[in-house]
Amino acid sequence: MKKILFALLLLIVVIVGYILYNTFTFPSKQITVAPASKISIPADAKEHLAKALTIRTISNENPEDFDSTAFYEFGQFVKNTYPLTDSLLELTNINEFSMIFKWEGSDTSLKPVILMGHLDVVPVATENLEKWYIDPFAGIIKDGVIWGRGAIDDKISVIGNLEAVELLLKEGVKPQRTIYLCYGHDEELGGLNGAVAIVKYLKEKDVEAEFVLDEGFAITQGLIPGTDKDIALIGTAEKGFVTLNLSIAIEGGHSSMPKEETAIDAISKAVARLKDNPFPAEITQPVQDFMSHIGPEMPFTQKMAFANPTIFRPMIISTLEKKPSGNALIRTTTAPTIINGGIKENVIPYEAHASINFRILPGTSIEDVKEHVINTIADDRIEVKEGSFNSEAPKSSSVNSFGYNTIHTTIKQIFPQVVVTPNLVIGATDSRYYYPLSSNVYRFTPFYLNSENISTFHGINERISVNDFENAIRFYAQLIRNSIELNHQ
Repeated sequence: MKKILFALLLLIVVIVGYILYNTFTFPSKQITVAPASKISIPADAKEHLAKALTIRTISNENPEDFDSTAFYEFGQFVKNTYPLTDSLLELTNINEFSMIFKWEGSDTSLKPVILMGHLDVVPVATENLEKWYIDPFAGIIKDGVIWGRGAIDDKISVIGNLEAVELLLKEGVKPQRTIYLCYGHDEELGGLNGAVAIVKYLKEKDVEAEFVLDEGFAITQGLIPGTDKDIALIGTAEKGFVTLNLSIAIEGGHSSMPKEETAIDAISKAVARLKDNPFPAEITQPVQDFMSHIGPEMPFTQKMAFANPTIFRPMIISTLEKKPSGNALIRTTTAPTIINGGIKENVIPYEAHASINFRILPGTSIEDVKEHVINTIADDRIEVKEGSFNSEAPKSSSVNSFGYNTIHTTIKQIFPQVVVTPNLVIGATDSRYYYPLSSNVYRFTPFYLNSENISTFHGINERISVNDFENAIRFYAQLIRNSIELNHQ
């Protein structure tokens, strides 16, 4: 017995020692660079963003509501506001409204860099107008804040890019590496006429990019549990998505004589089974990368868990799945979004339908999701069809590439106090289409995201501070410098 107890004690000591060794030797992946000199931003830059927000480049769900004049106006606005960009860069319009600016580099052996954004914005619901403090399309700057639909999604990227390029052109900068600025006009509708067509055009031109940067994550404040540090999140991957439409037909009739099971009963059971049987939790590559980068900067308990992810996997998963945002990082999520059946209160309907939206982890395919649904509902009477707009989850981009390192360096130069880490973007961006042009696709927008403004994405009172916008211009200018002035990859 003593030998067994001694062996157990020795095993515990070894395990504890292993855990502590990994914790105390958990290396920081933060780099140390000198802050960049704070460049002066033209006083009219904020006015340019405000003006851009007055142009109603709205993507409405109904194609008949598309207002082409707004997109023509935006194109003319860019031409008038950025004369050097307009005259010195090559502009190609794709499907009339999307834009590709090419800033030709002198060294054709260097792969180009693509900076992305989108011109369109989501509508503002009429019933929500009275809840806005400022008219969302008035282009008002008040108390150091620029108000309006599109301020952070995503005209900060577009105007931030253009301001940065115009600044560099005024300085006489001549790039060694070619820079492309690519702006789709229908990202909010899926990007089929914008981003998809842009990629097709560039692919036909044999463009192979060193890296791509799109919108995505930002610098979070108070949004990462366990730390009060500002965390700059670089999206190295994003989730895919598919909507599966379920339908069933069962003979109906008068509500006074219901059968044992109706179409509504069957479709409700199917939805309940899917919710009761979620996809298993997984720690995918981008989340592993997140833990390895943020872990060394966390308090001891979290640091210990992230330094020993295999041992503490159950605890990590349990912690993450307690909140919707954390659960979305480790699971292909199941969200019933539409359910209908019946047209009259005393008539049992013949048919019932439900739409279930799945946000898919990298490594899981749409076919995997469909198989899970069919097996889980286990009802051959229910027809399962894919919706019309779906996207596979793209693979994770490297955290050791020139692109990631350049973005990381630039963040540290402009925002020296932040912690930089990769992560998984749970929403969808146009960048998912750009993988034919580069395997290094990243998602980051240089502004501060916190509890006060996170709900304004597609919501009410969207806004960006003047200080954030000016720092965004500094970021893009420095990123371009870091990309075009290096003679190596």
